Order: sequence, then structure tokens, then C-alpha cells
Amino acid sequence: MIRPSRLPYLRPALLAAALLAGAPALAQAPATAAIAVPSPQDLAGVKLTPTVQVAGSTLTLNGAGVRYRFVVKVYTAALYLGTRATTTEAALGQPGPKRLHVVMLRDIDANELGRLFTRGMQDNASKEDFSKSIPGTLRMADIFSAKKRLAAGEHFTVDWVPGQGTVVLVNGQPQGEPIREPEFFNALMRIWLGPNPADRVLKDQLLGQVVRPVAGTPGQQ
Repeated sequence: MIRPSRLPYLRPALLAAALLAGAPALAQAPATAAIAVPSPQDLAGVKLTPTVQVAGSTLTLNGAGVRYRFVVKVYTAALYLGTRATTTEAALGQPGPKRLHVVMLRDIDANELGRLFTRGMQDNASKEDFSKSIPGTLRMADIFSAKKRLAAGEHFTVDWVPGQGTVVLVNGQPQGEPIREPEFFNALMRIWLGPNPADRVLKDQLLGQVVRPVAGTPGQQ
């Protein structure tokens, strides 16, 4: 049973994951007539490998994109899967390891953006499902509370490892034991891939789709 008194600490502590989720009111990608799928090798100056190794499995880059705050690039996000997926259901439902890798393109302050992490999860889950993710959310708070900023060029990775749970790495270093709750990883991924994503353009990019929004239409809600 998670005491309600602990939940306020989620607001300032959830640093990187929170900001990565972003908020509909905070950010809009520049409106364009067409957005081409970016090169997997170089995205906003970030080198992305076409494959990675997670728990002995080879994962392939499914899609990648840039999160904007207005016209400012905030971070790159890359989704790696064992089997190509173009829908949220296919991405989250497939067995085997998965990875979301994020590289900061600007400095981020946890006090400003930490609260957005829980909001993104709540926007994409029922109250019952969200309650199952609270233990993992508190663990994320513990992981990032000591690191009050992520600077441009720093990165963090969230891996799903079957039989172990969600493994969080900051700048390539594992942060304690895996988060065991099986519901947590998918709840976290729905911030970007759920029915109410923080950024609809980025969602389609992570799912490897060619994004062609109508000119003048923002990618965010």
C-alpha cells in the first residue's frame, strides 16, 4: 500500500523521464508540410546505432524522433524492438526485450518538469492501472532525485528485460535493481505511445511511420 503522503515527492523528483514525456501545453514541433523519417545514423547530431544488444537479444531501431519545445529541440528518442511494429499494441504486446533510448539536446531542470511524468502516465491509463505503476514510479523518483539536472549530451535508457523487469540506465550506468512490476514498463511507454501521447508526431516517428501533418497543425495536443 503506497501512502498518499509519498506522492507529492513525485513532482520534483522524476527528472529525466518526466521531461521526456513533455506536456501538451509545453511543446509544439514546427508545423511543416511533410516530415521525412530521419536517418537512423544521425538525428539532430545524435548518432543512433541501427541495432543494440539487450539481455542477449539483438534489437533493431524501430523509429526515432525529436521532441521540441516550441521550435527548440529538447531531446531525441529512439525505440528499439525485436520485431518491427507500426502500432502501439504491436510494440508493447510483443515478447522479448525492448528499449527506449533518450539523448538530451538541452539542459533540463527536474523541478520544472518532474511533475509531467506522472501526468503523462495518468493521461494514458485508468486509475486502476495507474495505481499498479505507483511502486515503479516511486523507484524512478529515487533514481533521479540525486541528479537534479540532465545536461545536453547526457542520456538515459529504459530497458524491458523479461524475467527481470524494467532496467534504468543513466549515461550507460544501471541504476540499482530492476523495477519488478510488469505493468510499469508499458505504463511508462504509453507516455509516448499511448492514446493521449505528449507528442503525436514523435509517437508516429517512434512507430516508424512517415509523418505528414497538415500544414499549420501542431504535432502535440
